[in-house]
Amino acid sequence: MPSSHHLLNIGPLALHSGRVLPDVQLAYATYGQLSARGDNAILVTHGYTASHALLAHGSGVAEGSWAPLIGPRRPLDPERFFIVCPNMLGSCYGSTGPASIDPATGRLYGGQFPDITFGDIVASQYALLQRLGVTHLRAVVGPSMGGFQALQWAVDHPRFVDVAAAIVSSTHLPPHDSMQLPALRALIERDPQWNNGAYAPGALHAALQRLRVDTLTTYGMREVLAAQGLAPAEVQARIERMAAAWAREFDPYSLIVLLRAALAFDVRPRLGAIEADTLIA
Repeated sequence: MPSSHHLLNIGPLALHSGRVLPDVQLAYATYGQLSARGDNAILVTHGYTASHALLAHGSGVAEGSWAPLIGPRRPLDPERFFIVCPNMLGSCYGSTGPASIDPATGRLYGGQFPDITFGDIVASQYALLQRLGVTHLRAVVGPSMGGFQALQWAVDHPRFVDVAAAIVSSTHLPPHDSMQLPALRALIERDPQWNNGAYAPGALHAALQRLRVDTLTTYGMREVLAAQGLAPAEVQARIERMAAAWAREFDPYSLIVLLRAALAFDVRPRLGAIEADTLIA
């Protein structure tokens, strides 16, 4: 499915904490054409460790996992809709996050990147859509933390969104052993390359690969690959290769920043503000 990948600078962003990110850039992919009225857009939001390649074909884990949903006469039909998939604020696939340069210092933000909320993430996406000429969203839909974004959109911009769909998601982050900030920090900080947080870009590969193997195993990748007819040794080798590829790209501080945002996410007190048709699956 043809797409266009872009970077756009939305300027300064005032955060809920009171801090201001002075120069925010968002990476995003688009499919289809925006209508003259700007009202045929669908926003597709990705999960914790994924990116704006969620709809791209030819990948295999988080990236590309929703590719079967996009195409003519499919739910995400680029012949009818203008589909925007942004890399969320705080991530590390082109959008401003801990791996970005802080204009005030000329160095990577790293551990100095401010805490953000899902309200901040949605505010950055709203600014992006305004610059693209989008006047209304037919839907916001996403899996996991992408579902958090969909629900945040529905409470923050109730008249801007027709449909909000949170898939394998929730109104808040339920307690889970794999989503504990102290355990995540302990795993990362045990890596010899941690260097008190002043690690070199691309470092901590071993710690991140171990984390990714555990995550893929927890979420059923072993069973998925076995169902494809792979022998047990081939399954393990494939998982190791998937984990190594992800570990080369993802920034450890992005894991921390986005998990903090998720732990603070809870729209249950604001559900009455939602006007969109809403699906939580």
